[in-house]
Amino acid sequence: MIAEFGHFALILALTCALLQSLLPLYGAHRNDGSYMRVAEPAALMQFAMVGLAFAALTHAFIVSDFSLKVVWANSHSAKPMIYKISGVWGNHEGSMLLWVLILALFGSCVAAFGTNLPRDLRARVLSVQGMVGVAFLLFIILTSNPFERLSPAPFEGRGLNPILQDPALAIHPPLLYMGYVGLSVAFSFAVAALLSGRVDAAWARWVRPWTLAAWMFLTAGIAMGSWWAYYELGWGGWWFWDPVENASFMPWLVATALLHSAIVVARRGALKIWTLLLSIIAFSLSLLGTFLVRSGVLTSVHSFASDPERGVFILLILCLFIGGSLALFAWRAPSLKAGGLFAPISRETSLVLNNLLLSTAAIAVLTGTLYPLVLEAVGGAKISVGPPYFNLTFGIIILPLLVLVPFGPMLSWKRADLYAASQRLLVAAILALIAIAFSWYAMYGGPVLAAFGIGIGVWLIGGAISELAWRAKVQDRDFKLAWLRLKGLPRSAFGTTLAHAGLGIAVLGIVGVTAWRAEVVAVMKPGDVQQVAGLSVKLMGEAPRTGPNYRDMVGTFEISETGGPVTNVVEATKRVYFPSRQPTSEVAILTYMSGDLYVVMGDEAKGGRTVRVYFNPLIPFIWLGTFIMFLGGLISLTDRRYRVGAPKRAAAKPVKA
Repeated sequence: MIAEFGHFALILALTCALLQSLLPLYGAHRNDGSYMRVAEPAALMQFAMVGLAFAALTHAFIVSDFSLKVVWANSHSAKPMIYKISGVWGNHEGSMLLWVLILALFGSCVAAFGTNLPRDLRARVLSVQGMVGVAFLLFIILTSNPFERLSPAPFEGRGLNPILQDPALAIHPPLLYMGYVGLSVAFSFAVAALLSGRVDAAWARWVRPWTLAAWMFLTAGIAMGSWWAYYELGWGGWWFWDPVENASFMPWLVATALLHSAIVVARRGALKIWTLLLSIIAFSLSLLGTFLVRSGVLTSVHSFASDPERGVFILLILCLFIGGSLALFAWRAPSLKAGGLFAPISRETSLVLNNLLLSTAAIAVLTGTLYPLVLEAVGGAKISVGPPYFNLTFGIIILPLLVLVPFGPMLSWKRADLYAASQRLLVAAILALIAIAFSWYAMYGGPVLAAFGIGIGVWLIGGAISELAWRAKVQDRDFKLAWLRLKGLPRSAFGTTLAHAGLGIAVLGIVGVTAWRAEVVAVMKPGDVQQVAGLSVKLMGEAPRTGPNYRDMVGTFEISETGGPVTNVVEATKRVYFPSRQPTSEVAILTYMSGDLYVVMGDEAKGGRTVRVYFNPLIPFIWLGTFIMFLGGLISLTDRRYRVGAPKRAAAKPVKA
């Protein structure tokens, strides 16, 4: 009965979404306040109804109600409770319901906290949000009903995919969806602005907090997914340019460009048309990612569905929103005033270059992701575009961006002095050169490009700190006054510093593990020792162990510095889950200041066990850097200017009662 109640709540949510999408838009067009006022309660009610449906599905997973097809296919009574709950979104139907729940959550937040928005703009924004909700609620109800019953009900379920039974996968999808779906608000603001023909500094100030929140969650979601792939899949890497990984990375790149572009609109009234386009493209890439994951056109550990009917439905949604918004942009954008002239050397120019490079990088990733699919569809040939393409093209594009990042905050608006900005970054440049020389010497020569990459990371960190010191006027040597100035800076200044420094720290990790990774693969028997990166790894033996829904073969390894005493003992596991009998590898990771020792148990071979041992230099810096970037975004979001937005403006004409 609870499942039927959840299904009925979805239908009520669809009704609310229809009202939310039609009546406020009509009211904004006619300047009729009575119709526009429907937007807020409709958005709140839609969120409440989707929330009830999601709660009903969660209840079915918790109590192991195998009469529901989705529960039977993705759960098992012996699973730990955390994986019963995460199983709600560990499948196509449940993940789409979570997608719509987060969409309704953002719409309700605009309704509840957007009271300083002009009434007509808020009505149009919520109307567009409602349209997106209608499309995806129809998709769920017609093709992906999570409340479909089985008769007779099976006694036991098939269980969740073993590689999804991990704490990180309980967090990764919700974080990623918060980023994906959060970009719908920027999309709605862009469409609303095109409909009203009004884009100004106030509009940009309203867009920025929503975009920043989406960017933060995308950053955290991508980092969490990378960390999960690193320690769960047992392949020793942190990023493989998997098409579905790319599907989340492309919106992140465009959202980063959008954040910087909106700053120019808010401060100088320039780049209005470009910012509108980025708002549309960012959410369009999120929709494209949804299509790639659920259409069956990709084979990936991340993909959920392979039903062509669902793929066609999502493709229609894709064409409707992307095609419709771009057509509206082509029609209305030329009528908008450009505004905001600036010199070639200025902060505006640096942000334009930032946008161009980020957008080009997104295009390069998009090309590598879609080209094999297009080629197969047109000619039937199957090819794969792997890391060599992405590393080369993306690296060439992103390198100049990383060099330019510290210059941007040092330049003045409208017209700037490049020489003066360079002087402010002198200390950062010296530190970067020292880092290049030291890393090249420490790695006995090694790849010159790797040493240069380490210098880039230090350059970003030093540049971020230099900007904060410059704003506090530390160069005046009155440190008491500088401290007072530092405390008086807006929170967004500290957020920017942390975000740029976090990027530099992540670059250090990426360069370190890419350039200096060490690997040993060998068949080991108890007592055998392997050497890697100055460490000795000795297999002591194997022993069976049983868990709630799996059986382990646990290998114990002693770790020591070569020729020294044992310093650590770690366990790596070969695991088989029930009832699927699917094997997985639970790796052993030992973290040092210089990087990670990573041990993987393989299959039995030649009377021993295949063991892979890696040393991944500096790799923890990748996740430390992304966490600092997320923290920087969070601190910026607490800035009063983000929370308050812009003051209300007087209505252009009286509104009907």
